Amino acid sequence: MNASSAMPSQHLSITPSELSAPVISRSDILVVGGGPAGVAAAVTAARSGAKVTLLERYSSLGGLASGGMVLVLDDMINGQEITVTGIVSEYVERLQKLGLAIVPPADDRKTSEELWNKWGRYGTFDFHSHTTPKPICYAAAFDPDGWKRVSNDLVREAGVNLRLHSWFSRPIVENGVMKGVVCETKSGPQAFTADIVIDTTGDIDVASRAGASHVKDNYLTTLVFRLGNVDTNAAEAFEQANPKEARAINRKIKRILGGAWELWWLKTPIEGVVWCNAPHMTGYDGVDPADMTAAEFAARDRITEAVDYVRAHLPGFENCYMLDVASQMGVRQTRLLQGEYVMTKDDVTSRRHFADAVARGRDYYYPYRSLLPKEVDQLLVAGRHYSATPEAQKMSREIPPCMAMGQAVGVAAALAVESRVMVRDVAAADIQLGMRRHGADPGDVPSSNATIDQAAVVSA
Repeated sequence: MNASSAMPSQHLSITPSELSAPVISRSDILVVGGGPAGVAAAVTAARSGAKVTLLERYSSLGGLASGGMVLVLDDMINGQEITVTGIVSEYVERLQKLGLAIVPPADDRKTSEELWNKWGRYGTFDFHSHTTPKPICYAAAFDPDGWKRVSNDLVREAGVNLRLHSWFSRPIVENGVMKGVVCETKSGPQAFTADIVIDTTGDIDVASRAGASHVKDNYLTTLVFRLGNVDTNAAEAFEQANPKEARAINRKIKRILGGAWELWWLKTPIEGVVWCNAPHMTGYDGVDPADMTAAEFAARDRITEAVDYVRAHLPGFENCYMLDVASQMGVRQTRLLQGEYVMTKDDVTSRRHFADAVARGRDYYYPYRSLLPKEVDQLLVAGRHYSATPEAQKMSREIPPCMAMGQAVGVAAALAVESRVMVRDVAAADIQLGMRRHGADPGDVPSSNATIDQAAVVSA
């Protein structure tokens, strides 16, 4: 199967009647994309008193956290300081109560061989550290269906008007102002209107088609899979007793997969179930259907070969079976907004602090301007497609910080509705206060190792 076998494209004339769509709902705020950032935005805005509609193309909420099975929440600490809080903390607490999240206790968040052997295979370590073993830290290994369940509960409790199976098609823009979107559904095209639209699609599908400036690049794509019936105790005992042999076997597995992080398999909250954040593949365009089709086939071929090898050679995996493959390809980078401020690699690495910071990650900060398109009014973005250079985005796109961005734009949109002002005119200081009311850290107080950006003074 390849793109060259497809029929040549036909240039068709589309009439206005064929573009018409019935208006299904009218909301204060419309969120497009039900991944981690989208749910954070929708729930926060609804809790703030706004009438909110959330649209999601798949059959469940969660995006890459559930459908993509990216099953560790990390990049939430600066040393011992927990920097990403708010709705992500709610997820962790609710998942723990369900027995579907593993978090190292505070006393175990340090560096030692013993603690590494206890927690390392859950992925709950500081992956930025250059020490061996890496320090155990505040992070959470979780179950993907548990994530869906918590997402449903949060959306339902907040009173969000949720529409699944609704694939964004085109924006509704009048004189440079967002008015809503049209989705494709099994019932045909349907329109949803709102005072403010929030794009949390991950690829700025809405903003790019509405005319917002953006750049395009790519990074890794990954089709995650899980294995069942793994004797993790036996596997870990083998690795600890035979490190040289284990390294050789794991190197071979990673070569078959074509790329993986240091640990190609990690434990999950479900005994005997491991998740494999691999294969890592380069050269695929995450918004090109032909490329994504090729990536799906390439990944599954590698997975099949790797699992066969694992059964034959890795102790503890002799009787494992393929439990599932992620329903959603893990795409890390495609289109990136070029908004009112474009975050740079130096901003991230120098820990530059901005006066209008409204969300933070590990030790970096997101200014409100990086969530605002320049050309389109009443539109906000949040998530991995925020306004940044490709180099900066690679270092600042983990799920918890994306949720913090979602919570920040949810606060901003609700404030704009309440005050009847344009969303770009909402004061950063008011968003910061709103974030704190929702239990989130907006990054308004810089850490001791932050670099203060004297130029980023935004009037309230």
